[in-house]
Amino acid sequence: MWLPRSLIAGCGALSCLMNLALVPAAQAEKLPLMPWPQRVEQPASGGSLTLTPQLTLQITGDHLAGAEARWLERIDNQTGWPLLPASQPVAKPTIRIVIADAVDPLPQPDSDERYHLQIDGNGVLLTAPSRFGAMRGMETLLQLIQNGDRGVTLPYVTIDDQPRFPWRGILIDSARHFMPMETLKRQIDGIAAARMNVFHWHLTDDQGWRFASSRYPQLQQKASDGRYYTQQQMRDIVQYATDRGVRVVPELDLPGHASALAVAMPELISAPGPYQMERGWGVFKPLLDPSNEQVYQVIDDLVGELAAIFPDPWLHIGGDEVDPTQWNQSPHIQQFMRDRGLKDAHALQAYFNQRLEKILEKHQRQMMGWDEIAHPDLPRSILIQSWQGQDALSEVAKENMRGILSTGFYLDQPQPASYHYRNEVFPQALNGEDQLKPGEQAQSWAFTLPRLKGSPVQGSFTLIEGQQGWRGFIDFAGKARRMVSQIDWLSTQQVRFHVDSWMGPLQPVVTLQPQMLSGYFLVGNVRYPVTGKSLPQVPAGMVPVLPTPQQMQQNLLGGEAALWAENINSQIIDTKLWPRAFVVAERLWSAQNVTDSEEMYRRLAVMDRWSSISVGTQQHAQAERQMMRLANRSDITPLQVLAEVLEPAQYYTRQHLKFQAGHYDYHEPLNRLADVLPAESEPVRQLAQQVAALIANRSDPDAAAALRHQLQRWQANSAQVMPVLRASYLLQPLVHSAQQVDALSRMGIELVNAYARNQAFGASEVAQMHATLDAAAEVQDETVIALVRPLETLLRAFK
Repeated sequence: MWLPRSLIAGCGALSCLMNLALVPAAQAEKLPLMPWPQRVEQPASGGSLTLTPQLTLQITGDHLAGAEARWLERIDNQTGWPLLPASQPVAKPTIRIVIADAVDPLPQPDSDERYHLQIDGNGVLLTAPSRFGAMRGMETLLQLIQNGDRGVTLPYVTIDDQPRFPWRGILIDSARHFMPMETLKRQIDGIAAARMNVFHWHLTDDQGWRFASSRYPQLQQKASDGRYYTQQQMRDIVQYATDRGVRVVPELDLPGHASALAVAMPELISAPGPYQMERGWGVFKPLLDPSNEQVYQVIDDLVGELAAIFPDPWLHIGGDEVDPTQWNQSPHIQQFMRDRGLKDAHALQAYFNQRLEKILEKHQRQMMGWDEIAHPDLPRSILIQSWQGQDALSEVAKENMRGILSTGFYLDQPQPASYHYRNEVFPQALNGEDQLKPGEQAQSWAFTLPRLKGSPVQGSFTLIEGQQGWRGFIDFAGKARRMVSQIDWLSTQQVRFHVDSWMGPLQPVVTLQPQMLSGYFLVGNVRYPVTGKSLPQVPAGMVPVLPTPQQMQQNLLGGEAALWAENINSQIIDTKLWPRAFVVAERLWSAQNVTDSEEMYRRLAVMDRWSSISVGTQQHAQAERQMMRLANRSDITPLQVLAEVLEPAQYYTRQHLKFQAGHYDYHEPLNRLADVLPAESEPVRQLAQQVAALIANRSDPDAAAALRHQLQRWQANSAQVMPVLRASYLLQPLVHSAQQVDALSRMGIELVNAYARNQAFGASEVAQMHATLDAAAEVQDETVIALVRPLETLLRAFK
């Protein structure tokens, strides 16, 4: 553990250590901590420190302006005690924070975030090499405060902690939907509480220019709809984040995503205007003209302004999703490329980025951008943020460039928390599991999965029968092979299995007839029909290309959760970000082997409550406010009960449905129930666990009783919620869903009773119940009835 020498001498560290023992994981994991620390020890005898309203807090070794008052206010939030900073030094403070070295308050990419926390009968001792470790340790301490039957207590514990990755961030998109200052500050509070350390601020895009330029005021005057941040406001955000140990990395998206810039300064664009403000979502044509020297002068000026406001060494230039149409259709740009030996648009973008890199260097900034900026002609000092996944990130690391992962951490997509939790920054090897061993049999199937927007997903999967049972792998076109899990033959011809993909968790449920494949892929919680055919042999596929362990350790710096704002505004942002961001935070902070999803869900529920009370996140307040508006009444209990069994359609299904309806734009209101539903239904997830317990032991009375109780509650709610739905034009599309929930609840009770009594159903009854479940699985008003899944599992358990 880390302790300053003076403290080791003062507290008798050897005796302290001898009184500690590493407790069993099951006991330690009951602590309400997330991210989980690197090392947790508790006395074998247990014990706790009782806090009183007379508690005091003392910080020595560095001057953390305002920190004492903020932390006491947080304790006030958690206990209800009116606490004030001490007017003079206290001889024996309850909470003693000792910082070894006073450092520059500005957080840096390599800031030391280690800390040591010890709670015993003498009080609380938090030590750290720097202020940043003290800030991280204080969040851990605040999580440990419990209001229990014996008052307010802290468990006796010793924690030694430091992050696994140095870069742990959240991207917030202020361009598509403007986020007010108080909204951003609240999210920064959450970022710090989750022990993350980067706020990535997406300031410009096709739909808005939010950065006020003093050199080019026409940018905010013509391309922001009056919604932008003044330079003083941006400095305020930087200071607010700095006080909490959070870096602010600004992003100006260049050379694409430039529609807003084109409105204000069409002379910089590769094709003549005029241009209008873009209200739609998607990828658009306007591109900066790399052959125009004025472009580089403007960028130089803007980078100079940014550098004066944002002190972080990194500046994000975007660089993603460049549609080269304007470049390809411009005679003068094509001549410019020929004159310089630039063979294609990618080479031209690399030329553009080389010029940008020199500009950034002039202003003492380092270049950061999305996957598309990676190019051999750029220096290895750039940092790649990957939205294309581990394959692309592997190539970055192998080329000895640095990278961070965002694929799998997109929180604007509703996905199960367990999916984000399984998402590992380091690429995973196949370890030869995709190779056939002597005596094994394999079958391979090609599939095509049409999407609601964009090209179909194509690929193949292979199932291998060996002595240890079934295993398999999947080959998506253009992507590296992945092993699948949980292969389950539902019949001699029907199989299902699981695999994580860039779209989210997939569960193919397919029927394999001679030469033909049919069925669906469950993409998140939405069924996408698939077709396919058998293959004569196992396809070659793309084996993952892995960097060396040293390359991964040195070049992969961490990751960022991304919160793109097509479907998110300031009224619902907290419902999308919290508490799920704690899951990403744990993946980036905690040890790689901290992977127990069930334990994660237990602690995530605690973080949901704690972040609301201690930090001030508004996921519950925002959801309740929107439900009261929808229901047009204060008593929203019936709507809340119905919402327990509903989920927003996952992956990009909602966006794609809006696209098909012609509503994929800024004018589409985010005012439906789907907009405030949690990404996954926790009550249904718990019901699925009770179903598993009943299947494992049909005579388990507790499992059966728990299932009946919950199903009866949802069934009884039907009469109360129906008048609420019919009275609101926005809720009327959910009337059919509520009727189906009623029918499903009744069917579920019948299934539980029959299974517990070991009764069987006839083939026609089973077929009718499957048909009922299939009908209820359809997306309705951008929502899915989550109850379908556990009832389907229970029905299939009847043999």
